[in-house]
Amino acid sequence: MNEKALRVRDFMATALLSITPETEIMRAVHLLVSEDISGLPVVDERGILVGILTERDCIKVALQAGYFDELGGRVEQYMTTPVETAEPDSPLMDLAELFARSPFRRCPVVEEGKLVGLICRRDILRALSSGAWFPGRP
Repeated sequence: MNEKALRVRDFMATALLSITPETEIMRAVHLLVSEDISGLPVVDERGILVGILTERDCIKVALQAGYFDELGGRVEQYMTTPVETAEPDSPLMDLAELFARSPFRRCPVVEEGKLVGLICRRDILRALSSGAWFPGRP
C-alpha cells in the first residue's frame, strides 16, 4: 500500500460552516440540525481554531434545560477543547489510525493555527472505496 502518497488535503472538505465562541448556543444547535451536520468548528475573529462543537456537546444543553430549567448561553460554555487537529499534508493513514482508536468522528485541518478544512471518518472510507488506497490495483 502506498499510503504515503495519500494526504489529508486530497480528501478534506474545504467549504465549511464555522461558528465563534460568542455564538448563541441555540443558534448553533439549529445550524447542526438544519444543515444535517454533527459538528461545527469554532474559530476566533482571526480564523484560528479554538474548539469544536459536537452533537454530544449539545446534549449538555438539553440536560441543562431539563435539570435547571435554563436554556441558552454561548458556544464557549459547551464546546470541546483542546481539539485534535491534522495538517493538510498529514498522511491520510495517520488520520485513519486516529479515527480507529478514538471516538472522534471528524478532525479539523489547520495550517498555522487557521482552519482550512475538515475531514471525517466518511472521507477516509471514500478514499478506501475510490481505489486511491491501493494505487495500481484494478
